[in-house]
Amino acid sequence: MADLEQLKQKYALVLSTIESFSEFGAKVESVDLAGEQLHIKATVPSKVVANRVWDAIKQCDPSYSDLKHEIVTSGGDTQPYTIKSGDSLSKISKHFYGDANKYPEIAKANGIENPDRIQAGKQINLPVLG
Repeated sequence: MADLEQLKQKYALVLSTIESFSEFGAKVESVDLAGEQLHIKATVPSKVVANRVWDAIKQCDPSYSDLKHEIVTSGGDTQPYTIKSGDSLSKISKHFYGDANKYPEIAKANGIENPDRIQAGKQINLPVLG
């Protein structure tokens, strides 16, 4: 018999990744057992965030054979983001892509000529990166 707490601990990174996007509408709806697998049901706001969750799943276990997931995307491909005071494109890139060095793609997708000069309050769209 599968141990729910042990599986939750194994996939804790996945659950915390989803929770880290709660301000954008990401939500873990349920975590339980489906036979011998951990069953995670969640909603994320965009394909950008869904890809970040997939990265977390693969980081926990590349085969994820003991995981059953229902992760629904409630929005489109891009993720809208309003720049906050203290933000940098590399900080935003690290949060959404897991890699601070993806900031040039964010700048390019938003027509930002100087990535070091972004303004709080400006809305940008974070693209899906391949």
